This record gives sequence, C-alpha cells and structure tokens, in this order.
Amino acid sequence: MSDAFERRPGTAIDDDTKQTYVGLWILKKLDLTPDDGGMPFPVALPAELSPLDEPLQQLAVDDLVRINPKTGFYDLTKKGIHYLGEVIDEASDLVDDLDELETDEAIAELRARGRDVFRARFLWGWFDGELDDLVLWQERRGLKPVERLWAFYLTGDALWNELARELEASAPAT
Repeated sequence: MSDAFERRPGTAIDDDTKQTYVGLWILKKLDLTPDDGGMPFPVALPAELSPLDEPLQQLAVDDLVRINPKTGFYDLTKKGIHYLGEVIDEASDLVDDLDELETDEAIAELRARGRDVFRARFLWGWFDGELDDLVLWQERRGLKPVERLWAFYLTGDALWNELARELEASAPAT
C-alpha cells in the first residue's frame, strides 16, 4: 500500500498503482471481442494510442501479454488470462457483497474490512463496464473539457483524481 509521500503532488494514486490499473484496463480490452467492447492493440501503436506503449511493454515484461509475430498485435498469455480471471473473481465478489449498499455504506464497509477503497472503486467500474468508454464516462459526469484522446486520459492523472474526488464526496462522515 502506498502513502501520500510516494505520490507526485496533485495525484490521487502513485504511479505503480496507476500502472497496475491501466494494465488491467488494457487486459480487459484484449480479452473482450470487438463486439463486446474489446479492441486489439498493434505493436506499432498509432499516435492517439501512444500513451499505452509503456503499459503494454510492461505487461509483456510481466508475461501477461505477448507480441503475436503473425499478426503484429498483442495477445494475452496463459499467465495473463489467469491473472485476469483472478481479478474478475475479486471484482465479482466485491459487487456481490456490496451491491445492495448505498455508496457511503459500501465505503464504510470496505474500510471496516481493511480493504483499499480506491481499488474497490476502480474494480467496480472496470468490472461493470462503466470505465470501458472513457470519453462517455467523462461526458456522463459533465467533466469539461472532455479528453477525447482517451488513452491520454487513461494514463494521465485526471481519471484517477476524478475517481478519488468521487470517493471523497461519497465518504461517510467520521
């Protein structure tokens, strides 16, 4: 677990944690079919996806994805599929346990269990598809300006700061 001293000023989470969440977002996109919201990632990313180059390379180093030499795209590895399954199970259990609670009650329950509330919030939105379309996600919240180059939004600080702001606004009074 990180603390405020490990984060850059003005950021909700440290860079390692953000890298983990960005990686999970990418893994989900690789796992889903295009009809279900998935997308392939070519090894030579177009400029609008260039912020995903480093996270994809790290996923490859971690043996969660590999470059398919025949297609020139990234594929999930067996280890990546297993890891993704574990995180899906974690998120599914979280939703099953807390779905009936109001947001402030869920936050209080997570804290009482010693769980990372930010991770829970991310996993919830990741699992239920809320974070699948990051442009739509910004529009639904009335955020201005909307970052239409969603890969920059995903890898920058604004998304993560917005999630933190949302949690702070919903947190029960202590």
